[in-house]
Amino acid sequence: MRVLLIGSGGREHALAWKLAQSPLLTALYAAPGNPGIAEEATLVDLDTSDNGAVLAFCRKEAIDFVVVGPEAPLVAGLADTLREGGITVFGPSAAAAQLEGSKGFTKDICAKYSIPTGAYQRFTDAEPAKAYIREQGAPIVIKADGLAAGKGVTVAMTLDEALDAVDNCFSGTFGAAGAEVVVEAYLDGEEASFFCLCDGKTALALASAQDHKRVGDGDTGPNTGGMGAYSPAPVMTAEMVERTMREIIEPTIAGMADSGHPFTGVLFAGLMITQKGPELIEYNVRFGDPECQVLMMRLKSDLLQLLHAAATGTLSAVSAEWRDEAALTVVMASKGYPGSFEKNTPITSLPREEAATKVFHAGTALRDGQLIATGGRVLNVTATGATVSAAQETAYAALDRVEWDNGFCRRDIGWQAVEREKA
Repeated sequence: MRVLLIGSGGREHALAWKLAQSPLLTALYAAPGNPGIAEEATLVDLDTSDNGAVLAFCRKEAIDFVVVGPEAPLVAGLADTLREGGITVFGPSAAAAQLEGSKGFTKDICAKYSIPTGAYQRFTDAEPAKAYIREQGAPIVIKADGLAAGKGVTVAMTLDEALDAVDNCFSGTFGAAGAEVVVEAYLDGEEASFFCLCDGKTALALASAQDHKRVGDGDTGPNTGGMGAYSPAPVMTAEMVERTMREIIEPTIAGMADSGHPFTGVLFAGLMITQKGPELIEYNVRFGDPECQVLMMRLKSDLLQLLHAAATGTLSAVSAEWRDEAALTVVMASKGYPGSFEKNTPITSLPREEAATKVFHAGTALRDGQLIATGGRVLNVTATGATVSAAQETAYAALDRVEWDNGFCRRDIGWQAVEREKA
């Protein structure tokens, strides 16, 4: 099978690494890719925001299957263009991608199909939103409706923080994503990320993970795109997985089909495990980043076979097998992230890969043979172990061998699971 992978981050490096292991694969291309992905795939200089250009490349190179990594091309209808052009693609239609592209759309689906989630209201003006917030009180959650690179959500613990978040959205901080705001109830509990594949009618549970959104140790500081993750999430017991599938995932799949937007691809449910059980915080329509990195380290099955089954309506014929080990990834970011940071700083050395460790590239490039950091989140130092504690120890030992003066990381990734293991 000749495959094109769309994307250039750590998530896509993990997908490329796993796809390259498939016996079904005959050629792997990636656009635009990064230096890590280049070790697994042929990089293509292709404008992935130009749906027509992607389709033309697929026809020219006789691509059998396209895997779309990030959310933006999906929301922009890349999967629709490819399907209409006769190309098999992993990823939802633009209509189905609204589950991530519009927080309000998702909340309306939840309301219509009785999917457990926080109470909410949608607003297109600041003053009514503020009046509702004053009425509800804090803590409360304010979300820019559209895509904001993981940074459009404020969990406001005070009234002033909530009101400022509304002003941020409507002042243009998040561009068009903030033209509408969703204000929703604060859910108290433990967060978890849960992933499943969908082919429009069938859902196949994959695995769980926990992400660390805050930039600083102890979950302090501003939200980021994610500073690290581990899998599996201990809070996602077998009973909680079964409830999540029955109460959240399956009604969503049925509801999307009933609404005329059948969902195919990967459904990433951000959950809060409350005293009542699992409640939906939000949906994403692609693998998480950095959650994908730990999932790929644990997956035993052929990823290409699984993704192709989801894309061709044959998911009921396959199953996913997982390694018993835990996996943990630590994000190395440029100093200053998620605020302003210096770009093009040199990364002079990476640790040698071993059986239990892998460094996935995110925001990197090669200039005159020198590896440089070009983004905010730059490297994902990932390891497996018999426990989360063991994976954490191995990951940080590898990370300490990275030579990059402008890099920083959190030193407590996996802390909740480590505390559980000590208890």
